[in-house]
Amino acid sequence: MPITLDTSAILETLRPVQDPELQKSLVELNMIRNVKVDGGKVSFTLVLTTPACPLREFIVEDCERAVKTLPGVETVNVDVTAETPQQKPLPDRTGISGVKNIIAISSGKGGVGKSTVAVNVAVALAQAGAKVGLIDADIYGPNTPTMLGLSDAKVTVQQSPQGDILEPAFNYGVKLVSMGFLIDFDQPVIWRGPMLNGIIRQFLYQANWGELDYLIVDMPPGTGDAQLTLAQAVPMAGAVIVSTPQTVALLDARRGLRMFQQMQVPVLGIVENMSYFVPPDLPDRQYDIFGSGGGEKTSKELGLPLLGCIPLEMPVREGGDRGVPIVVEFPESASAKALTAVAQQIAARVSVAALA
Repeated sequence: MPITLDTSAILETLRPVQDPELQKSLVELNMIRNVKVDGGKVSFTLVLTTPACPLREFIVEDCERAVKTLPGVETVNVDVTAETPQQKPLPDRTGISGVKNIIAISSGKGGVGKSTVAVNVAVALAQAGAKVGLIDADIYGPNTPTMLGLSDAKVTVQQSPQGDILEPAFNYGVKLVSMGFLIDFDQPVIWRGPMLNGIIRQFLYQANWGELDYLIVDMPPGTGDAQLTLAQAVPMAGAVIVSTPQTVALLDARRGLRMFQQMQVPVLGIVENMSYFVPPDLPDRQYDIFGSGGGEKTSKELGLPLLGCIPLEMPVREGGDRGVPIVVEFPESASAKALTAVAQQIAARVSVAALA
């Protein structure tokens, strides 16, 4: 009996096609919608779980290949969109209205480029089409306004029945709140733990975040009050640990990682920053200034994924100082491609956890 080319036939032939990360049928996951058949022309919508899906093109190709096996199909048009899933709620932790996923970018020690990773990951997710916010939780050393080109921005405060509401600054598709907006340029913050706890909670719950797919939190180094406040206050989709390949940095990174695990926060993986130096006059050469292979070795020992290795290039630092992230200024550079890939890996793992 010949196959009738209709919606049911299209869905049936797409049923074996799986999401590579979730390893489940696209049809069963309700990721195939709005199927239309007009003679030999077939169209449908593919709804991904994140705008930053690293396997987008492969999934589209698998769908097209499957549908074209049906007799009578002449053309296949796939309209790709995304619906980011909401992270699972946790008892005794209060979510943020409109915010789907909260992700901490952390490190065991300072100077490993954690803020550079946080800023570029946030911008890369926004470039992919996600709605993104960024909290600069490094209250004593707020640097993200400079790195996002917002050092001269002013954060307004709106009155509401719930109290003062901060209006985040905005650039490169990312909403930002930071202590840097609330103090003078060279003013030190000399606070004890309870005051730090209060301002981080204000950044979380008393900012006009609106609808966000991802709220990235740039943590201060270490395992202190800021980490405890965040882990105990909100349900987190996960934490990302940033380190250099050098042994002392990795030792501190392991301590920070263990802290999140003890606080029952999923660790999404490890990012090895400054993996190697690429001289601007010799772009084909690499120098392992901080050693090599440390991130990969640590990830294997701890049973966690290595989300990416980011090279050290001069434009990364220069762009950060000028407020132009490398993923914006030089998107084809090795560093920008590595940071974009890290953002995609983070988004993919958040989606897998939310739908597990």
